[in-house]
Amino acid sequence: MIRTVETPPHTTAPVLAAYSYCEAITGQQARNFAYGIRLLPTPKRRAMSALYAFSRRVDDIGDGALAPDVKAARLEDTRALLARIRDHAVDEDDTDPVAVALSHTADHYPVPLDGLDELIDGVLMDVRGETYETWDDLKIYCRCVAGAIGRLSLGVFGTEPKARGVERAPEYADTLGLALQLTNILRDVREDAENGRTYLPADDLAKFGCSAGFDGASPPAGSDFAGLVHFEVRRARALFAEGYRLLPMLDRRSGACVAAMAGIYRRLLDRIERDPEAVLRGRVSLPGREKAYVAVRGLSGLDARNVSRRTIRRRT
Repeated sequence: MIRTVETPPHTTAPVLAAYSYCEAITGQQARNFAYGIRLLPTPKRRAMSALYAFSRRVDDIGDGALAPDVKAARLEDTRALLARIRDHAVDEDDTDPVAVALSHTADHYPVPLDGLDELIDGVLMDVRGETYETWDDLKIYCRCVAGAIGRLSLGVFGTEPKARGVERAPEYADTLGLALQLTNILRDVREDAENGRTYLPADDLAKFGCSAGFDGASPPAGSDFAGLVHFEVRRARALFAEGYRLLPMLDRRSGACVAAMAGIYRRLLDRIERDPEAVLRGRVSLPGREKAYVAVRGLSGLDARNVSRRTIRRRT
């Protein structure tokens, strides 16, 4: 069982400034994520922003234009900073606001900071240019860069003590992270190809005649690109269905946050399914009004109630 400890009413000025910095980063660079965390109480929203800002730093190193050896060195420097945070060695007046905010978060919430080590491991896979032969191979990467974030977030959300099967909450949070990451991979397939990255499993690409890759606005000649996309969409939907079992284990506002973030990605998946080649023409996204609708739906608790009903039917 994971229970949270709310941030005390009095938070010092340096810590508040550090959180404000993290919230600014989140608002500017994480539109889908930011929609979800708006539904949280202020202490949890700040904590989630601190997690995001540190994760963004790691991702930016991996996505930057530096040489691979320089990226690897900077990622190890970031790992050393994480060790300082873990050892309570970051003071409130430290010059790194992300470190200050994350240190405060770790002091007040049971976040498994090892998950950020896993994120660094995943980004190092990108730096090394790793590719994935099978879904089982790709799952290892997805668990590092997304499943770990799900488990870290659960440390902030906490769980309802009387929820059924609550001991499996970290597993469901991890699975939901995989669902979001696979959706990201489908959405960004051309952008990743232009950056020299291929994430979809090689055996899936071969099965649908797509081994030549995606370097233009049209699928490889003679391929069944739509079949490939629909195959991966079904896989992502199965992950969402399993991960959504987390929702009834969360309090109302944490559940709303998760339902909103996951709901946005599920709607992206719907759009990709309807027009698979859209991902080769540009980035598929949702308009703001649709994201707002998903957030309101999450706050209503409808998704959590639906999951609870399905779970009860399976048991009976």
